[in-house]
Amino acid sequence: MTRSYGISEVGIEHTFSQTEFDRFAQLSGDNNPIHVDAEFAARSRFGRTVAHGLLLCSKLRALIEQLVPGGRLLDQSVIFEAPTYAGDRMRLSAKVTEKAGDCVEVEMQVIRISDGVATCTGNGRVLV
Repeated sequence: MTRSYGISEVGIEHTFSQTEFDRFAQLSGDNNPIHVDAEFAARSRFGRTVAHGLLLCSKLRALIEQLVPGGRLLDQSVIFEAPTYAGDRMRLSAKVTEKAGDCVEVEMQVIRISDGVATCTGNGRVLV
């Protein structure tokens, strides 16, 4: 039996701030200087502080909750294709790509609005 959902795609625009990176570091315990130390990050290959991967996944998970309220994320696979910098306007989206029985397949992405570069892409399987 295939279930029907009211929406099949959701998205938001969001500008991550250094304050968000710092707060997430405090919450998660991940104080890697690439995320929280602007001077260190400036000397790295990234040139600026970048978002924690799990911060991006958390934001994407919130979108999945909008698509499949109460759904249980069974698995998720993501690729961080480019850095997500503090101060850059991003478009985060998730969409249902397949519905089969009690599971829903979802595609996710984080796109830098200024140049269209995908910084994070992935998919997940949700039990409904």
